Amino acid sequence: MFDFLEGYDLLGAFWVTVQLTALSAVGSLIWGTLLAGMRVGPVPLLRGFGTAYVNVVRNIPLVVIIVFTSLGLYQTLGVSLGSDIVNTTNFRLAVLGLVAYTSAFVCEALRSGINTVPVGQAEAARALGLSFGQVLTLVVLPQAFRSVVGPLTSVLIALTKNTTVASAIGVAEAAALMKDMIENEAQLILISAVFAFGFVCLTLPTGLILGWVGKKAAVKR
Repeated sequence: MFDFLEGYDLLGAFWVTVQLTALSAVGSLIWGTLLAGMRVGPVPLLRGFGTAYVNVVRNIPLVVIIVFTSLGLYQTLGVSLGSDIVNTTNFRLAVLGLVAYTSAFVCEALRSGINTVPVGQAEAARALGLSFGQVLTLVVLPQAFRSVVGPLTSVLIALTKNTTVASAIGVAEAAALMKDMIENEAQLILISAVFAFGFVCLTLPTGLILGWVGKKAAVKR
């Protein structure tokens, strides 16, 4: 029944998807946290940059960003991110594009969490002589992260599905393999079902586990 899978590296393709998701998630969390800090910070220039970045990037289709990293950065500007191997370069460019896009949503999720922290706590910290950076990292962000595990889980699940866009620049992940199999095999429904099941196996446990973590870590008000 599943003879059509012979000759195709299905697990390898999904492993590339997992790598794209993991690396992009870490990068998005770091850059999104910095953007959130800018948006709530006291420096007008940084606030303006953070606001403009989030509003612009969220309204650009992801495929445009991914294609730009390949055509604009690599082919036009020669940015290869430390490798001349096409497959490796495209993989890194895809991660860069996914980070640039997803971090805008991470920023907004974190900013909503920051807004849930009582203002009095930040004022008390400032009264003790802590700087803005210390107040943010020691008092505000730990509570904000605990309150936005749920929204960040949704962002992570969306990121997992968005990795399929990387096939637009030749990254050999699950969607790219699915396209090749559909072109070469006649089992359209079975192929679609196999790949749909694969993505469910990636996203459903993530949602359940992080949903449980979110309930345990939630700040009791």
